[in-house]
Amino acid sequence: METLPTALSTPLPTVWFCAVAILWIGYLFLEGFDLGVGMLMKLFARDEAERRVLLNTVGPVWDGNEVWLLTAGGATFAAFPRWYASLFSGLYLPLTLALVALIFRAVAFEYRGKIASTRWTAAWDWAIGLGSFLAAFCVGAMLALTTTGLPLNANGDRVGGPFAWFTWYAVLGGLAVVGFALVHALAFLALKTDGEVRVRAHRAFHRWMPLGILPLVVWAVSIQLHNGKWWSWTLTALAALAALVSWQLARRGSEGRAFLLMAAFLATGAAGIFSAVYPVVLPSTLDPANSLTVATASSSSYTLGLMTVVALIGLPLVLAYQSWTYWVFRRRITVGSIPTAHHVVPAFLTRLVTGSHGVEPTPAKEA
Repeated sequence: METLPTALSTPLPTVWFCAVAILWIGYLFLEGFDLGVGMLMKLFARDEAERRVLLNTVGPVWDGNEVWLLTAGGATFAAFPRWYASLFSGLYLPLTLALVALIFRAVAFEYRGKIASTRWTAAWDWAIGLGSFLAAFCVGAMLALTTTGLPLNANGDRVGGPFAWFTWYAVLGGLAVVGFALVHALAFLALKTDGEVRVRAHRAFHRWMPLGILPLVVWAVSIQLHNGKWWSWTLTALAALAALVSWQLARRGSEGRAFLLMAAFLATGAAGIFSAVYPVVLPSTLDPANSLTVATASSSSYTLGLMTVVALIGLPLVLAYQSWTYWVFRRRITVGSIPTAHHVVPAFLTRLVTGSHGVEPTPAKEA
């Protein structure tokens, strides 16, 4: 009798190509509005109260959203080791920049309120904004190059210097993710806040949405013109329809449906891009014979079968937990729901300033 991994072996490389694509779409959907809110800390919020509202909209979920990036990278490593090796070694510079930006952004979330200082909070606000922008741009650049190609030789190694990856496609992909993240965040804020922030987010989303998604549309159409099949063109057309309906619903004030249709726009548009390049997972711009495909880059059938079993058990648990988290924190946030900032002194600062436990220094931390 066949073991389960063997029985599942025939379509598994294609199944895991679809799984990796879904993980990246999930990351762009969840982390998209997360990164966008970070960028809007400086572009949208007018004062400290509004910045705290923006922070609280993503505060309970931002770190959970980043799990999708780790899962997408881990799934690529396990299911397609040659794809992972060529992609991440060839793009080590934007990958490193993206990771540093995400780390710096995470530190900023935690450290922003530790000291009651306007200069301190302003500096960490810039860290959140710039870290979010750099992470979104680098992730977009890497995904664009995954679909358009790198100068790979027969061994799968990148040819050229450290900036050989920096092409107009990389810039287009970076701008695509940045633009989508910004308008997706505006749709999220219109759904998650109330009062003046909600009104302005709704107005800004309707105004800037066509411009924000334009680079992603150009990327998708460009891929279709080079590699499109009838089904990938169909998905791209559905993406355009979803974007148009989302824009119209936003004008009518239907914020929840507009947000969900932005998710549909991303899902169908990205699916159109991935399906257009299939079965190639990483094209070579030097010689098409050097391109990596689903068949040549995948792990063994046993490995993919075992991964499938684990995924069928673990993925529903992750989805259930994350859905529960969003449900618990589903209520709208207003400036009035943010408590007044107050100051406390951490014990380590007390000992540092006074050298003892009995003297109270000047309050220095914002709770």
